[in-house]
Parts: sequence; structure tokens; C-alpha cells
Amino acid sequence: MKLRNCVTALILATMIATVAAEEYPSKPIRLIVPYAPGGSSDILARLFGQRLGETMGQPFVVDNRPGAGGMIGTAILARAPGDGHTLILQDMPHTINPAVHDKVPYDPVTDFTPITLIARAPQWLFVHPGVPARTVADLVTQAKAQPGKFKIGSAGNGSGTHLMAELLMRGAAIDLTHVPYKGAGPAVAATVAGEMNAVFTSMPAAIAFVQSGRLRPVGVTTPTRHSAQPEVPTFAESGIAGMTLFHWFGVLAPAKLPNLPLKRLSTEIKAAVNHLPIQERFKAMLIEPATTSPEEFRALIQSDLQRWGKVVKAAGIKAN
Repeated sequence: MKLRNCVTALILATMIATVAAEEYPSKPIRLIVPYAPGGSSDILARLFGQRLGETMGQPFVVDNRPGAGGMIGTAILARAPGDGHTLILQDMPHTINPAVHDKVPYDPVTDFTPITLIARAPQWLFVHPGVPARTVADLVTQAKAQPGKFKIGSAGNGSGTHLMAELLMRGAAIDLTHVPYKGAGPAVAATVAGEMNAVFTSMPAAIAFVQSGRLRPVGVTTPTRHSAQPEVPTFAESGIAGMTLFHWFGVLAPAKLPNLPLKRLSTEIKAAVNHLPIQERFKAMLIEPATTSPEEFRALIQSDLQRWGKVVKAAGIKAN
């Protein structure tokens, strides 16, 4: 009798666990953006998060947690329950931070479950319209004539935009004054206001200011000129090596995410990225939709950790 009761209890517990798993998501999903509002990550998170809320039956609540080049928000995710109700929209600096910071409060690979990329975008160098530069070559000439005078903002110490500024300074042999902000949004706003002369970011964070004439793109990291801005030269054609790249954006969950929410999220996120209105918004912001399997995303993270580690070491870049 006791054995029968134990078996019955075990079966009931299994059934309850199965039903609970099948109900995923069972509550609102927290989507961490490790940067301040207004940047590219924030814009993308709100765009596809709204669509996912519609298709998954639970709201996606964007939670901006800026600071430390994205590490504050990422550390929050690493400590969160691995039940699929806390996610992060991560980007390329995830693979840069371990190289530029002496201590990172998580393991960039083992503490997370990669789900899929959602997009990739070139980096653009923008200047305030008061800067008399139309191309990267113009900016380099002016910076060499006035060492240290030009101020370039970034999304924070050790961020991808900081690294781009450092690569520009070393590749072009110029001296710019780097000023870190808590996210791309504030750095872009400071450049629009004239507090900064220039800023690197992807187009979503800047396109409204470009269209209104309050920012001017002077360089892009694509291999060839971008069809939407054909007058803007690439860094390669401007004679600056090592600056041809795409900035990626993808979704991570905490480590050991169960298979059911992993599959559901992977399927739903890919469907959202392929949703025609979102594709059109991506195109308008000059970014490319891009999705992967969890395994492909993990491989990208591992290869980028090696890539950026070598670049940072060669350039001697440190966050502080």
C-alpha cells in the first residue's frame, strides 16, 4: 500500500510539473536591456518585445539596467532563475568585457543559455553638424591638427563603442578625448547637443537625428559602402584597417534553461524577427534581421571572445 501511494504521488508530481512546464510562460517576462533607454538595444527590445507579448500571451517588460559597459544588467540575468521568465537582449560587448575588465562577475559562456540572434548592424561614426567633416579622412585630418580637442562619446568604458573609438585612434594615429556615458542613447544625445563632437553607434539609435540633420554620418564599418548612405565612405577605403565588422544583438537566458522554454522562445523570437512589419522597421533603421540556432549563437560568442581578446591585448585597451 505504501509503495502504491509513493508511486501515485510520484506520478502526480510528474503530471503537475509537466502541466506547469506546458503553461510557459506563466507570468510576464522580464527583458533586461543592459543600457540606458534610447540606444539601439532599447529600441530593438521594445520593438520585438511588443510582438512577442502578442504571440506568447504574456507581456514582455523591458527593464533598463545600464552601467559598467553592460555588465550590471548581465550580472542580474546570471543570478536570475533559469525558468525562462527573465531574459536579456545582449550585444557584442558581451564578448568584449572579459578582455577589457579585470573582473567580470559571471562567465560569459557557462552562466547563460544562448537562444538566438535577432539582428546585426554595422557601426557608424557620427559627428555633430558643427564639425566641418564630411568623411572619416576629413575628421582624421582635423584631429591631427588639433590633438585632444575632439571629444568622442561612448556607451561606457569597455563598451563596443568605446572599443571602436580606440581602434579609430590607433588605426588613424589620432588623439581624441573619450567620454563614457551610461549607454548609447545618452552618448548620442550628448553629441546632438554639441557636448560631444562625435560618437559611434548603430543606426537605430541615431537615425531620427540623421534624418533631421542633427547628426551626420562620416564612416561605416561595412566592407563596401551602404546602399542607404552611399555617400558615406567605409573605414577600409579611408585607409583604416581592422574596422570592418557588424555589431550583433541576441537573446540570452540564465544557464540550464529547460528545453521546453528554450524551444518556445527560439521559435517565437525567430517568428517575431520574420514578422513583416518588424522586418520593415529593421530595414528602415538600416539593420539586418539575423537568427541562429542556440548552438550557432554559442559558437559565435566563443569565437568573438577569442577575437576581441586578441584585439584588446594588441591595442592595450583597458576599461579603467
